[in-house]
Amino acid sequence: MALTAILGGEGHIASDIHTVAKVHLGATSAGPTITRIEIETEANVAGLAAADFERLAQSAKAGCLVSRALAGVAAITLKTNLITH
Repeated sequence: MALTAILGGEGHIASDIHTVAKVHLGATSAGPTITRIEIETEANVAGLAAADFERLAQSAKAGCLVSRALAGVAAITLKTNLITH
């Protein structure tokens, strides 16, 4: 995702970002197919509210060149977690 760039564009610097993508495969009449992608991202960003992090992460998901390339996948979900201290 383009999350780092979007956070920086809003004046936020993440001290840590960890992202995991789970890709699910299934059979269709066309053959093996990516049926779903589940993305989980966790970040430590000082001074950022969880709702703002969610909004920025969803924006990164929508604008990411990989997400756009995978637009034919039936479902791409994003779960976010903002670490606060």
